[in-house]
Amino acid sequence: MALTGANRVQRVEVVAAPLRKQVIELLRDAIILGDYQPGERLVERDLCERFEVSRTVIREALRHLEAEGLVKLVANRGPIVSATTIREAKALYEVREALESLAARCFAERASNSQKRRLVKAFTQVEAAYRREAIPDELRAKDEFYKVLTEGSDNPIIASTLRPIQARIQMLRGLSLQAPGRQSASIEELREMMAAIDRGDAPRAGELAALHVRQARIAFELMADKQPAPATP
Repeated sequence: MALTGANRVQRVEVVAAPLRKQVIELLRDAIILGDYQPGERLVERDLCERFEVSRTVIREALRHLEAEGLVKLVANRGPIVSATTIREAKALYEVREALESLAARCFAERASNSQKRRLVKAFTQVEAAYRREAIPDELRAKDEFYKVLTEGSDNPIIASTLRPIQARIQMLRGLSLQAPGRQSASIEELREMMAAIDRGDAPRAGELAALHVRQARIAFELMADKQPAPATP
């Protein structure tokens, strides 16, 4: 029988990137995409088998993801997947709305022609990923889109503030994109924001970026209501 989800083996490639970094990225993706549910224990032995690496590497990866807020260390139980409460999610969306709206306004005002072309290319990749309806590809494409947007805002504080909470935002995004009709609506919202940026209409670009986040929050709350309660630590 084929292995799926948390039970499958994911052999780490022997490449230039450090082993620890590869495992961090693979485990982060597994958590964001729901292979491991909020409140679920992360058993070192099982993770070693899944990624075919040593306990030392797994422990380093778990410590890194704990710092990102994706993993929580519980006394007498060990590491578990962090559960984001509705209150915490609301706070994250408030931060997202403020910072991404500011990024869109600044990008419309300050981005170079080269950066604008990069944003168009990144948006094209988001559209392509959404057409494939593959959540991992969608999340990676959105990551790249916002990376270009924040870089072009010419405000390094935006990127440095968002970076530590990006993984938790991805967890919310992964769930919100599963809401019926959310993928197509998300694309249209971004398309309108792109048009405002192209016109150089910074205030409108900021408004549309904020609207995009508010709509994502509504979709997240809709899907969160349908999720089973996380396991009790």
